[in-house]
Amino acid sequence: MLTELFADPSSLLLFALIGFSAQMIDGALGMAFGQISSTLLISTGVPPAAASAGVHTAETFTTAVSAISHVAHRNVDWRLFFRLVIPGVIGGVAGAYVLSIGADQAKPFVLAYLTCLGLYLFYRGIMHRHTERRPRVVEPLGLVGGFLDAAGGGGWGAIVTSNLLVQGSNPRKTIGTVNTAEFFLTVTISATFILTLGLKAFTTATLGLLIGGVLAAPFGAQIAKRVNPDALLTFVGALLTIVSFYGLYKALV
Repeated sequence: MLTELFADPSSLLLFALIGFSAQMIDGALGMAFGQISSTLLISTGVPPAAASAGVHTAETFTTAVSAISHVAHRNVDWRLFFRLVIPGVIGGVAGAYVLSIGADQAKPFVLAYLTCLGLYLFYRGIMHRHTERRPRVVEPLGLVGGFLDAAGGGGWGAIVTSNLLVQGSNPRKTIGTVNTAEFFLTVTISATFILTLGLKAFTTATLGLLIGGVLAAPFGAQIAKRVNPDALLTFVGALLTIVSFYGLYKALV
């Protein structure tokens, strides 16, 4: 197994660079590691279930480092964390089990919704119209986010972070909290995939994403802490719009 993983060093380096870039974005803005990584793996011919399993295996390690960094920088709202993590884990287990029976049918609708949400967040960021208040809809959001994350190979950050920001949650605390909760979600999803698929999804791509992601994870929390809320909201909105619109385009053509 180790011989196969290190058989192509250039391929390993490529996936490591992708993992590093994706995790830098994810750690700073609270989304995109899963979407970027899964899109890449599927485009190279990896089956959706194996791609999702591989990405979540890598994320088990990257989210652990990211969570520690966010906690160290005091980017976590612990009350919000506990409201998210339990329903998120439940949704993740359910999503991992039903991935093989056609969960992708809902993907275009989810991506269209996220594209609109991204445009709205971008508008609020550039117009300085973000009014902070404690979000009310949290547990259902965690449940849906966890389910779609496992079923679609990514999406926890895009769905949960964006919807919490729309409700008025503090951008820095939201990004840190969602990233920290994601560690527990990812561990559960990865364990579910291992039980159903075995270890065959742990490929060179998975190892590369893991190495690059772990190296980048500590830096995202520092960026989130230093950038002002309106700028964070603008960047989140722009990233969400671009990633979701591209995914929607790929899903429809």
